[in-house]
Amino acid sequence: MAIVIVSRGCYRRGSEVAERAAARLGCACISREVLLEASKIFDIPELRLTRAIEEAPSLLERLGRDRRKYIAFIRTALLREVQKDNVVYHGYAGHFFLRGIPAVLKARVFADLEERIREEMEQSGSTAEKARERVLRDDEERRRWALSLYGMDPADPGLYDVLLHIGTLTVEDAARLLAEAAALPSFRMTPEAKRLLNDRVLEAQVESYLIEEFPRFTVTVERGAARVHLITGFSLHTLLLEKPKLVEKVQALATLAGAESVHVTFDHPL
Repeated sequence: MAIVIVSRGCYRRGSEVAERAAARLGCACISREVLLEASKIFDIPELRLTRAIEEAPSLLERLGRDRRKYIAFIRTALLREVQKDNVVYHGYAGHFFLRGIPAVLKARVFADLEERIREEMEQSGSTAEKARERVLRDDEERRRWALSLYGMDPADPGLYDVLLHIGTLTVEDAARLLAEAAALPSFRMTPEAKRLLNDRVLEAQVESYLIEEFPRFTVTVERGAARVHLITGFSLHTLLLEKPKLVEKVQALATLAGAESVHVTFDHPL
């Protein structure tokens, strides 16, 4: 069994590496399916979810609170798919969502700029100048997008366990190496890694349930127990009056999301 996350940015051949590695491992290979699943679970048009993950940060700001909501929905759908185990995922932000889960193999597939420009020319029929502009613009938008949401640059090698450079390595070489790495003891799903993954899934589900009702909060989960910190902006007097109702609502929603217990704190210590 294996869980492999392939980051490929705008490089199209990264998807080929993921698909071939999945075939070698006998795993499901998913990408866009996560958007479809999130759309189905939360009854949100797929186009809105696509915009939330593809638009430049300046445009994303226009979505306001909806941006966080849509990303929470996608995160929940992806983590639920990964929780099933035996999967290779290539696409949006998997390496961010699964950071810190030791049994998950995180790989970056990339190529030299000139190779990507040639590929863009073949794909779009554009000139070398236009293709260069497109590749550089896409890279910069994805970098700014990741920095604005997570404070991390997707080109940072520290985010990955494996870096695969398509050049000397062929796509088939990269897929074979990725499959072999996934089979190493380092990436076997241990009981502790499974617990961490289950908590991460539950954390995402609780966030998705709360986000429609509460504009500002944080949530962490450990061993099935959720801790929710609400930032209300209320005065201390108003918060004292509203606290019982807020706690009841948070606990009801978090329990519905699957939390075994729920502890609620506020911006004012009470």
